[in-house]
Amino acid sequence: MNLFAKAYCRIYQFCFRIAIPIMPYREPKIFKSLDEVPSFLKSANISSVLLVTDKGLRSCGSTKKLEEQLASSGISCAVYDDTCANPTVNNVETARKVYIDNKCECLIAFGGGSSMDCAKAVGARIAYPNRNVGQLKGLLKVLRRIPTLIAVPTTAGTGSEVTVTAVITDSEKKHKYTMNNFTLIPRYAVLDPEVTFTLPKSLTATTGMDALTHAVEAYIGGSTTKQTRSLALEATELIFKNIKNAYNNGTDREARSNMLHAAYKAGVAFSTSYVGYIHAVAHSLGGQYNIPHGLANSVLMPIVLEEYGSTVYKKLHDLAVAAGVAKESDTDEAAAKSFIAAIRRLNKDMNIPEKLSGIRDEDIPLMARHASHEANPLYPVPKLMNASELEKLYYLVSDRS
Repeated sequence: MNLFAKAYCRIYQFCFRIAIPIMPYREPKIFKSLDEVPSFLKSANISSVLLVTDKGLRSCGSTKKLEEQLASSGISCAVYDDTCANPTVNNVETARKVYIDNKCECLIAFGGGSSMDCAKAVGARIAYPNRNVGQLKGLLKVLRRIPTLIAVPTTAGTGSEVTVTAVITDSEKKHKYTMNNFTLIPRYAVLDPEVTFTLPKSLTATTGMDALTHAVEAYIGGSTTKQTRSLALEATELIFKNIKNAYNNGTDREARSNMLHAAYKAGVAFSTSYVGYIHAVAHSLGGQYNIPHGLANSVLMPIVLEEYGSTVYKKLHDLAVAAGVAKESDTDEAAAKSFIAAIRRLNKDMNIPEKLSGIRDEDIPLMARHASHEANPLYPVPKLMNASELEKLYYLVSDRS
């Protein structure tokens, strides 16, 4: 990246950093159990809701308890369960029609980041009926209040229950739209470990590592605050202490609860301090090949951290100490390398691959441009890279065998 472009990015990021204290960020009110949802809806005089989820969760009975509780409380519950792994514009528009046809007054997102992103985008379209998803992408395009949104995370990873972000895929253009608006933060979040008990081991692994990615990118960026640094360190410690227990024993209540709180803390951290090139590249891979976001982040994280080199050694030292894989007395470089190695060990222990297959060389320039457009100048990354420089990351993460 040339000096002029670097200067522009850093000035842009500096302006956002000094504006953090006055930004209208808020956290959702927390419910500890699904049991609290029907009584809240009745107290709020809400009689009809749209439940946004996916067929996998609904078919295995994960949503049954909530649906029965709503019915017994006299609350009408329409269901949209066609959300896919990388929710599409069509998902949003179809779910929006269900919301309108059933005269719903509230959105309940039940699932991982995909269901929550879909529900957020539905809310944005309800608030802006004359604009399409593409017109609402970007920063601060959704200023009107969206319908009441209750998020029920089942993955303990995405942190979407507390973030300003929704990511929607345009299937025709093979590109992801990122919305970043304070109005998209759910009003309520249900952190109930029981809803995560049936999560498959593979998703427990990749969504947990997704949460770690949020903590890491929030911590190593240039727009941190005392609060976000503290939350990122706490989330990192919780993940390293609990993710393998949650992976090996899905009904370990303590591990599942700790992972939910880790994802929440990491979500708060990156909502304020932003993410970086790991996310930007992962989004482009998801848009092009429909690679699940958590998987892409898991595989990319050690690769991108190595590419940042010495620019992140000091901050990775702090994260390594929090993770319990290095000592305060270790040099920054040694601790940083220990942390990256520990990430690779976690991935290996949970059967996450080292590389991603199916990446075509001819697609890389376009994906790199998409990643650069998303990240620059907004993301306060430790080391700036333009589209040409980002192309290297796709070759590094690609399984060339």
